[in-house]
Amino acid sequence: MKKLIDAVIYTDIHDELGPNPIHWLPSNLPEAIKMLVGIKTVTILSGDQGSVPDSLLIIPFPSLKLKGLIRYIEREDESKRGGFARSAITFLFKETDDVIFYKYMSYLKAPFDETTRNIIDMETRNVDSREIFEEIKILRDSISKLLDDFRTKEITSPTSKEFPEKRIKEKKIVDFRFKLVIVGDPGVGKTSTILRFTDNAFLRTYIPTLGVSINEKIFDAKMGVIEMVLWDIAGQAKFQTMRRHFYQGSEAILLIFDLTNRISFTSIKNWYHDVMKNMEKHHHQMVGYIFGNKSDLTEVRKIKLAEALVLAKELNLKYIETSALTGSNVEYAFYDIAETVIKMRLNKA
Repeated sequence: MKKLIDAVIYTDIHDELGPNPIHWLPSNLPEAIKMLVGIKTVTILSGDQGSVPDSLLIIPFPSLKLKGLIRYIEREDESKRGGFARSAITFLFKETDDVIFYKYMSYLKAPFDETTRNIIDMETRNVDSREIFEEIKILRDSISKLLDDFRTKEITSPTSKEFPEKRIKEKKIVDFRFKLVIVGDPGVGKTSTILRFTDNAFLRTYIPTLGVSINEKIFDAKMGVIEMVLWDIAGQAKFQTMRRHFYQGSEAILLIFDLTNRISFTSIKNWYHDVMKNMEKHHHQMVGYIFGNKSDLTEVRKIKLAEALVLAKELNLKYIETSALTGSNVEYAFYDIAETVIKMRLNKA
């Protein structure tokens, strides 16, 4: 079974001396990685006026192609400046697996909370450092077990409540199958939106060298059983040459921007033309949607509804505002895309 946790680091955060990695797994973890993680944990605290987050955080380590799940720990200690001692537990995992940790992060909170309480108690009692190390190993094993359980549950459970797993596995009962490409700038929420619709963090095919993640969803619709194959195309420039090949064979396009990020909105036209120029033979038959994502962030919204509607009309696409966080409009829009594609097929037949 694939290992999801690459490393675990427990770092003491000293106000004057900086980060000091105390415990780590595996034992041969390179010094450069330990220090990079330590420096970044300190930097985050510095950027937040020194306040310690009480929730789990996920931060990127691009140079390592990893991300870190971090839990900060703060305890009273009169010998420290400000009367508090601070430390952090960091779990490193491959950046391509971030969707798994985002999906199940709320379930991981309880074991982290318990370990935090235990470490605070141990540090306060000034126990042997090896006891803290054992506590961290217990946490690692607990998180690994949880993730393995989620993997098993996800792989063996039905794709949807309405559709028994046994029937889904029988591909012959799928009445319609089509490909949907999803594009947009990095960070707009493409992967989170797909996850919200498919509910599959483990059941996906990711090809890091090509910059594409492939998911599928099988569901009942008015016209029959539909299998939608979703191609999440990476937005980074380094994949520009490769991604053009992935557009071929698509019957629908979904362009996503972030309602709190004007640059991502401005990029929609570029993404649209990038797809269309590689689909010239039948682009007039493409079903298209624009998602204005992160509609839940009303206080920091930058794009007005009227602006988005003008753009959608110009590109002859439908527009809807969604939230991958709350799920608002996500399922409705994907079902609408599917039904529109199938109606077009049937009308041509």
